[in-house]
Amino acid sequence: MAEKKHSVMALLEILKKYSDEEHILTLKEIQNHLENEYDTVLDRRTIYTNLDILEDFGYEISDYEDNGKGYYLAERQFDKGEILLLANAVHASHFISSSQSDALIRKLLDTQSRYVKADFYDKVYMPNPVKSANKQLLYNLDTVSEAIRDSRQLQFKYLRYDSNKKLIPRREEPYVVEPRYIVYADARPYMIVTSANHPGFIHYRIDRMADARILDEKSRPLPKRSDPYDYARNKLFMYSGETETVVFRCRNDVMDHMIDIFGPQLTVYPEDEEYFRIRVKVPAQGAMYLAQQFMGNITIMEPEELKEEFRKKLRDAGKNI
Repeated sequence: MAEKKHSVMALLEILKKYSDEEHILTLKEIQNHLENEYDTVLDRRTIYTNLDILEDFGYEISDYEDNGKGYYLAERQFDKGEILLLANAVHASHFISSSQSDALIRKLLDTQSRYVKADFYDKVYMPNPVKSANKQLLYNLDTVSEAIRDSRQLQFKYLRYDSNKKLIPRREEPYVVEPRYIVYADARPYMIVTSANHPGFIHYRIDRMADARILDEKSRPLPKRSDPYDYARNKLFMYSGETETVVFRCRNDVMDHMIDIFGPQLTVYPEDEEYFRIRVKVPAQGAMYLAQQFMGNITIMEPEELKEEFRKKLRDAGKNI
Protein backbone atom coordinates (compact mmCIF):
# COMPACT_ATOMS: atom_id res chain seq x y z
CA MET A 1 0.00 0.00 0.00
CA ALA A 2 1.31 3.46 -0.88
CA GLU A 3 2.15 5.63 2.11
CA LYS A 4 -0.74 7.88 3.07
CA LYS A 5 1.53 10.93 3.10
CA HIS A 6 1.66 10.50 -0.71
CA SER A 7 -2.11 10.24 -0.95
CA VAL A 8 -2.54 13.97 -1.69
CA MET A 9 -0.55 13.61 -4.90
CA ALA A 10 -2.40 10.41 -5.77
CA LEU A 11 -5.72 12.23 -5.31
CA LEU A 12 -4.52 15.07 -7.55
CA GLU A 13 -3.56 12.62 -10.29
CA ILE A 14 -6.99 10.96 -10.07
CA LEU A 15 -8.72 14.33 -10.44
CA LYS A 16 -6.49 15.28 -13.38
CA LYS A 17 -7.01 12.01 -15.19
CA TYR A 18 -10.65 11.16 -14.56
CA SER A 19 -12.51 14.39 -13.83
CA ASP A 20 -13.73 17.41 -15.73
CA GLU A 21 -16.95 19.41 -15.94
CA GLU A 22 -18.65 16.63 -17.88
CA HIS A 23 -17.21 13.78 -15.79
CA ILE A 24 -17.78 14.47 -12.11
CA LEU A 25 -16.47 11.90 -9.62
CA THR A 26 -18.40 10.73 -6.59
CA LEU A 27 -16.51 10.11 -3.37
CA LYS A 28 -16.90 6.38 -3.89
CA GLU A 29 -15.43 6.60 -7.41
CA ILE A 30 -12.45 8.51 -6.05
CA GLN A 31 -11.90 5.81 -3.44
CA ASN A 32 -12.09 3.08 -6.07
CA HIS A 33 -9.54 4.79 -8.33
CA LEU A 34 -7.16 5.35 -5.41
CA GLU A 35 -7.36 1.72 -4.40
CA ASN A 36 -7.11 0.28 -7.93
CA GLU A 37 -4.32 2.52 -9.23
CA TYR A 38 -2.32 3.43 -6.11
CA ASP A 39 -3.21 0.63 -3.72
CA THR A 40 -4.33 3.32 -1.30
CA VAL A 41 -7.41 3.05 0.91
CA LEU A 42 -8.66 6.35 2.31
CA ASP A 43 -11.69 7.10 4.41
CA ARG A 44 -14.00 10.01 3.65
CA ARG A 45 -12.46 12.29 6.28
CA THR A 46 -8.94 11.85 4.85
CA ILE A 47 -10.17 12.57 1.33
CA TYR A 48 -11.89 15.74 2.53
CA THR A 49 -8.65 16.78 4.24
CA ASN A 50 -6.61 16.10 1.10
CA LEU A 51 -9.04 18.09 -1.02
CA ASP A 52 -8.61 21.02 1.39
CA ILE A 53 -4.82 20.72 1.10
CA LEU A 54 -5.01 20.84 -2.70
CA GLU A 55 -7.24 23.91 -2.58
CA ASP A 56 -4.80 25.57 -0.14
CA PHE A 57 -2.11 25.02 -2.79
CA GLY A 58 -4.20 26.83 -5.39
CA TYR A 59 -6.06 24.00 -7.13
CA GLU A 60 -9.67 24.92 -7.89
CA ILE A 61 -11.87 21.91 -7.18
CA SER A 62 -15.61 21.94 -7.69
CA ASP A 63 -17.34 19.98 -4.93
CA TYR A 64 -20.79 18.61 -4.11
CA GLU A 65 -21.97 21.97 -2.77
CA ASP A 66 -21.11 23.60 -6.11
CA ASN A 67 -22.50 21.07 -8.57
CA GLY A 68 -24.70 18.68 -6.54
CA LYS A 69 -22.90 15.61 -7.97
CA GLY A 70 -19.37 15.24 -6.67
CA TYR A 71 -15.82 16.45 -7.40
CA TYR A 72 -13.81 17.57 -10.42
CA LEU A 73 -10.76 19.68 -11.17
CA ALA A 74 -12.34 22.96 -12.25
CA GLU A 75 -9.22 24.76 -13.43
CA ARG A 76 -6.13 23.45 -15.18
CA GLN A 77 -2.91 24.98 -16.43
CA PHE A 78 -4.41 25.02 -19.94
CA ASP A 79 -8.02 25.10 -21.02
CA LYS A 80 -9.32 22.34 -23.29
CA GLY A 81 -9.54 24.73 -26.24
CA GLU A 82 -5.96 25.93 -25.70
CA ILE A 83 -4.64 22.36 -25.61
CA LEU A 84 -6.56 21.33 -28.73
CA LEU A 85 -5.23 24.42 -30.53
CA LEU A 86 -1.63 23.63 -29.54
CA ALA A 87 -1.96 19.90 -30.27
CA ASN A 88 -3.42 20.56 -33.71
CA ALA A 89 -0.70 23.13 -34.46
CA VAL A 90 2.01 20.62 -33.55
CA HIS A 91 0.33 17.89 -35.58
CA ALA A 92 -0.08 20.14 -38.63
CA SER A 93 3.53 21.39 -38.55
CA HIS A 94 5.40 19.59 -41.31
CA PHE A 95 8.80 20.57 -39.92
CA ILE A 96 8.32 18.47 -36.76
CA SER A 97 9.07 14.77 -37.20
CA SER A 98 6.30 12.26 -36.53
CA SER A 99 7.92 10.84 -33.39
CA GLN A 100 8.58 14.29 -31.89
CA SER A 101 5.11 15.44 -32.86
CA ASP A 102 3.47 12.44 -31.17
CA ALA A 103 5.57 12.92 -28.02
CA LEU A 104 4.70 16.63 -27.78
CA ILE A 105 1.00 15.97 -28.31
CA ARG A 106 1.01 13.31 -25.58
CA LYS A 107 2.57 15.78 -23.14
CA LEU A 108 0.02 18.43 -24.04
CA LEU A 109 -2.92 16.05 -23.69
CA ASP A 110 -1.59 14.76 -20.36
CA THR A 111 -2.60 18.13 -18.87
CA GLN A 112 -6.24 17.20 -19.57
CA SER A 113 -8.59 14.42 -18.53
CA ARG A 114 -8.53 11.09 -20.32
CA TYR A 115 -11.79 12.04 -22.04
CA VAL A 116 -10.26 15.07 -23.79
CA LYS A 117 -7.37 12.86 -24.90
CA ALA A 118 -9.80 10.27 -26.29
CA ASP A 119 -11.80 12.94 -28.11
CA PHE A 120 -8.64 14.24 -29.80
CA TYR A 121 -7.51 10.87 -31.08
CA ASP A 122 -11.02 9.67 -31.98
CA LYS A 123 -12.49 12.81 -33.55
CA VAL A 124 -9.68 15.26 -34.38
CA TYR A 125 -6.47 13.35 -35.08
CA MET A 126 -5.75 12.36 -38.66
CA PRO A 127 -2.41 10.92 -39.84
CA ASN A 128 -0.11 13.58 -41.29
CA PRO A 129 2.10 11.98 -43.97
CA VAL A 130 3.95 15.23 -44.78
CA LYS A 131 6.32 15.20 -41.81
CA SER A 132 10.02 16.04 -41.73
CA ALA A 133 12.50 13.17 -41.56
CA ASN A 134 14.91 15.30 -39.51
CA LYS A 135 14.61 14.43 -35.81
CA GLN A 136 17.06 17.09 -34.61
CA LEU A 137 14.58 20.01 -34.68
CA LEU A 138 14.10 20.41 -30.92
CA TYR A 139 17.83 20.05 -30.27
CA ASN A 140 18.49 22.62 -33.01
CA LEU A 141 16.03 25.10 -31.52
CA ASP A 142 17.61 24.74 -28.09
CA THR A 143 21.15 25.09 -29.47
CA VAL A 144 20.34 28.10 -31.66
CA SER A 145 18.57 29.82 -28.74
CA GLU A 146 21.60 29.29 -26.51
CA ALA A 147 23.98 30.62 -29.18
CA ILE A 148 21.83 33.74 -29.62
CA ARG A 149 21.62 34.28 -25.86
CA ASP A 150 25.40 33.97 -25.40
CA SER A 151 26.34 35.83 -28.63
CA ARG A 152 28.37 32.86 -29.85
CA GLN A 153 28.98 31.57 -33.35
CA LEU A 154 27.31 28.38 -34.52
CA GLN A 155 28.55 25.54 -36.70
CA PHE A 156 26.17 23.14 -38.44
CA LYS A 157 25.50 21.03 -41.50
CA TYR A 158 22.75 22.20 -43.83
CA LEU A 159 20.65 19.46 -45.41
CA ARG A 160 18.80 18.91 -48.66
CA TYR A 161 16.80 16.03 -50.13
CA ASP A 162 18.51 13.88 -52.75
CA SER A 163 16.82 11.93 -55.55
CA ASN A 164 16.12 9.08 -53.11
CA LYS A 165 14.26 11.49 -50.78
CA LYS A 166 17.01 11.21 -48.17
CA LEU A 167 18.32 14.20 -46.28
CA ILE A 168 22.01 14.73 -47.05
CA PRO A 169 24.46 17.61 -46.41
CA ARG A 170 24.52 20.32 -49.06
CA ARG A 171 28.30 20.45 -48.84
CA GLU A 172 31.10 18.70 -46.99
CA GLU A 173 32.39 21.64 -44.96
CA PRO A 174 30.08 22.87 -42.17
CA TYR A 175 28.48 26.30 -42.16
CA VAL A 176 29.69 28.82 -39.57
CA VAL A 177 27.38 31.75 -38.80
CA GLU A 178 26.44 34.31 -36.17
CA PRO A 179 22.86 33.48 -35.07
CA ARG A 180 20.75 36.57 -34.41
CA TYR A 181 17.05 35.66 -34.34
CA ILE A 182 14.56 32.81 -34.67
CA VAL A 183 11.42 33.57 -36.68
CA TYR A 184 8.52 31.53 -38.00
CA ALA A 185 7.64 32.34 -41.59
CA ASP A 186 5.99 30.40 -44.39
CA ALA A 187 4.87 27.91 -41.66
CA ARG A 188 8.49 26.98 -40.83
CA PRO A 189 11.16 27.97 -38.28
CA TYR A 190 14.11 29.97 -39.60
CA MET A 191 17.38 31.12 -38.07
CA ILE A 192 18.34 34.63 -39.18
CA VAL A 193 22.10 35.10 -39.08
CA THR A 194 24.99 37.30 -40.06
CA SER A 195 28.27 36.09 -41.44
CA ALA A 196 31.74 37.47 -42.06
CA ASN A 197 31.43 36.14 -45.62
CA HIS A 198 28.10 37.76 -46.46
CA PRO A 199 26.81 41.32 -45.97
CA GLY A 200 23.51 41.78 -44.15
CA PHE A 201 21.17 39.09 -42.91
CA ILE A 202 20.71 35.62 -44.39
CA HIS A 203 18.49 32.79 -43.19
CA TYR A 204 18.43 29.00 -42.81
CA ARG A 205 15.63 26.58 -42.06
CA ILE A 206 16.16 25.17 -38.58
CA ASP A 207 14.45 21.91 -39.53
CA ARG A 208 17.10 21.40 -42.24
CA MET A 209 20.05 21.74 -39.85
CA ALA A 210 22.07 18.87 -38.37
CA ASP A 211 24.98 18.47 -35.94
CA ALA A 212 24.65 22.03 -34.63
CA ARG A 213 27.47 23.01 -32.30
CA ILE A 214 28.15 26.26 -30.43
CA LEU A 215 31.68 27.58 -30.98
CA ASP A 216 33.92 29.49 -28.59
CA GLU A 217 34.15 32.46 -30.96
CA LYS A 218 31.87 35.37 -30.09
CA SER A 219 29.49 36.91 -32.62
CA ARG A 220 30.24 40.44 -33.73
CA PRO A 221 28.05 43.17 -32.22
CA LEU A 222 25.09 44.13 -34.38
CA PRO A 223 25.38 47.77 -35.51
CA LYS A 224 21.74 48.37 -34.59
CA ARG A 225 18.76 46.38 -33.40
CA SER A 226 16.44 45.41 -36.23
CA ASP A 227 13.09 43.69 -36.60
CA PRO A 228 13.62 40.09 -37.74
CA TYR A 229 10.01 39.79 -38.86
CA ASP A 230 10.46 42.85 -41.06
CA TYR A 231 13.31 40.97 -42.73
CA ALA A 232 11.12 37.85 -43.05
CA ARG A 233 8.21 39.83 -44.52
CA ASN A 234 10.50 41.27 -47.18
CA LYS A 235 11.79 37.79 -48.07
CA LEU A 236 8.61 36.58 -49.76
CA PHE A 237 8.36 32.79 -49.27
CA MET A 238 11.81 33.17 -47.66
CA TYR A 239 13.60 33.46 -51.00
CA SER A 240 17.08 34.94 -50.66
CA GLY A 241 18.46 37.76 -52.76
CA GLU A 242 18.08 41.52 -52.81
CA THR A 243 14.57 42.91 -52.46
CA GLU A 244 12.99 45.26 -54.94
CA THR A 245 9.73 47.15 -55.17
CA VAL A 246 7.15 45.13 -57.09
CA VAL A 247 3.63 46.18 -58.08
CA PHE A 248 1.04 43.41 -58.41
CA ARG A 249 -2.42 43.76 -59.98
CA CYS A 250 -4.74 41.38 -58.13
CA ARG A 251 -8.31 40.23 -58.44
CA ASN A 252 -10.46 41.08 -55.44
CA ASP A 253 -11.00 37.35 -54.90
CA VAL A 254 -7.44 36.97 -53.59
CA MET A 255 -7.57 39.79 -51.04
CA ASP A 256 -7.69 37.32 -48.12
CA HIS A 257 -4.60 35.54 -49.46
CA MET A 258 -2.65 38.78 -49.81
CA ILE A 259 -3.49 39.79 -46.25
CA ASP A 260 -2.43 36.33 -45.02
CA ILE A 261 0.90 36.63 -46.86
CA PHE A 262 1.84 40.27 -46.30
CA GLY A 263 -0.06 41.02 -43.09
CA PRO A 264 -2.85 43.47 -42.24
CA GLN A 265 -0.46 46.43 -42.59
CA LEU A 266 -0.44 45.87 -46.38
CA THR A 267 -1.39 49.04 -48.30
CA VAL A 268 -4.06 48.31 -50.91
CA TYR A 269 -4.82 50.53 -53.91
CA PRO A 270 -8.36 49.79 -55.20
CA GLU A 271 -8.55 49.92 -59.00
CA ASP A 272 -12.16 49.03 -59.83
CA GLU A 273 -14.84 46.57 -58.77
CA GLU A 274 -12.71 43.65 -59.95
CA TYR A 275 -9.07 44.56 -59.26
CA PHE A 276 -6.76 46.18 -56.73
CA ARG A 277 -3.01 46.82 -56.70
CA ILE A 278 -0.34 46.35 -54.04
CA ARG A 279 3.23 47.65 -53.88
CA VAL A 280 5.64 45.53 -51.83
CA LYS A 281 9.40 45.03 -51.40
CA VAL A 282 10.23 41.39 -52.11
CA PRO A 283 12.95 39.28 -53.77
CA ALA A 284 12.47 38.79 -57.52
CA GLN A 285 12.25 35.00 -57.18
CA GLY A 286 9.60 35.34 -54.49
CA ALA A 287 7.57 37.72 -56.66
CA MET A 288 7.62 35.31 -59.59
CA TYR A 289 6.71 32.39 -57.34
CA LEU A 290 3.73 34.34 -55.99
CA ALA A 291 2.56 35.23 -59.52
CA GLN A 292 2.92 31.60 -60.55
CA GLN A 293 0.95 30.34 -57.54
CA PHE A 294 -1.93 32.71 -58.27
CA MET A 295 -1.81 32.48 -62.05
CA GLY A 296 -4.80 34.23 -63.59
CA ASN A 297 -5.49 36.21 -60.43
CA ILE A 298 -2.22 38.14 -60.03
CA THR A 299 -0.16 40.00 -62.62
CA ILE A 300 3.27 41.57 -62.16
CA MET A 301 2.96 45.18 -63.36
CA GLU A 302 6.29 46.69 -62.26
CA PRO A 303 9.22 46.66 -62.72
CA GLU A 304 9.14 45.97 -66.45
CA GLU A 305 12.36 43.91 -66.32
CA LEU A 306 10.83 41.49 -63.80
CA LYS A 307 7.60 41.34 -65.79
CA GLU A 308 9.53 40.35 -68.91
CA GLU A 309 11.61 37.82 -66.97
CA PHE A 310 8.42 36.18 -65.75
CA ARG A 311 7.02 36.06 -69.30
CA LYS A 312 10.20 34.33 -70.47
CA LYS A 313 9.91 31.87 -67.61
CA LEU A 314 6.37 31.00 -68.72
CA ARG A 315 7.42 30.66 -72.36
CA ASP A 316 10.27 28.32 -71.42
CA ALA A 317 7.95 26.26 -69.27
CA GLY A 318 5.48 25.99 -72.16
CA LYS A 319 8.15 24.47 -74.36
CA ASN A 320 8.47 21.54 -71.95
CA ILE A 321 4.80 20.64 -72.11
